[in-house]
Order: sequence, then structure tokens, then C-alpha cells
Amino acid sequence: MTLRLEDKQVIVEQINAKAAAATSVIVSDYRGITVSEVTEMRKRARAAGVSVRVVRNTLAKRAIVGTSHEGLATALVGPSLVTFSFGDPGAAARLLRDYQRECPKLEVRAISVGGDLKSGEFLDAVASLPTKDEALAKLMSVMIGPVSKLARTVKEVPAKLVRALAGVGNQRKERAAD
Repeated sequence: MTLRLEDKQVIVEQINAKAAAATSVIVSDYRGITVSEVTEMRKRARAAGVSVRVVRNTLAKRAIVGTSHEGLATALVGPSLVTFSFGDPGAAARLLRDYQRECPKLEVRAISVGGDLKSGEFLDAVASLPTKDEALAKLMSVMIGPVSKLARTVKEVPAKLVRALAGVGNQRKERAAD
């Protein structure tokens, strides 16, 4: 299908806007995957807040110029499936990792997280990144740990005093009873 120059410019602008807003971008080779499998992946991507796009390499190379993901230009060779993750940098990686288990023909070529270019071998590492909520929960548990330990320690001092006084009182009662 031949695209007019205006259509190509629109595609480049759309991809540039997505790449500029994306926290991570993943380039994959989708050779050997059926249309229905790609459609299923797109459904899952929409549910995860991830954008999946099949795009011509020349247009994608032009689109990522000026973004933090420029390093992906070397991975744009052959049929390319570009996946954009906007809020959670690991969302696209989790989607592709899970989908790769069902469809091993999907090959991740390169990953760009915040402008840092990694090879496809780092897919599991990026997919294991915690979500924002998980990271905040871990941070809060680390922050609240010392405070709660201090509160328990401060509370323990009067509790020890009360136990000691109760013990002395019990000893006096036992002596008085004898």
C-alpha cells in the first residue's frame, strides 16, 4: 500500500508524540505471528495501558529523532512491532514477556527505558520492575519501619516498669501471706 507524503507525515507526528510521552519503548520482530495473535496482543495492550504499533522502519526512525529513545534506530531493521509504555515503564515488558510464553516466535530486539538502551535479553529485568503503587508501598514500608520500632521501644520502657512493680507487689503479697 502506497502512502502519500501527508499520510507519512501524520504517522511520523503520531509516533513522535507517543515516543516523547513514553517512559519505555520496545522494538520487537513479529515474523511468524498471525494477524489474530497480533490482534489478541493489542487487546491485552489496551487493557494494560500500552500502545502497540506496526510501523515502517524509515518512518519510525524519523519519528524517534529528538526523543529520549533515539537509540532504538539501530534496532529498526526488518518487520518491527513497536510497543509504547506511558506510565509504568515495565507494563510493555510484562505484556511482551507474557505474550512471548504463548507465542515464542515474538523476538524482542531492543528496549529503551527512559532513554537507556538495552538489548532484548533484558526483557525479564524490565518486566520485573515494580509498578508505581508497588514501589510506593515498598518505600512506605521502609520508611515506617524505624518509626514503628521507635514507638515499640518507647512503649516498652513503661511496660517494663509496670511489670517490675507488679512483680515486687506479688512478692510482698506472698511474704505477707506467709
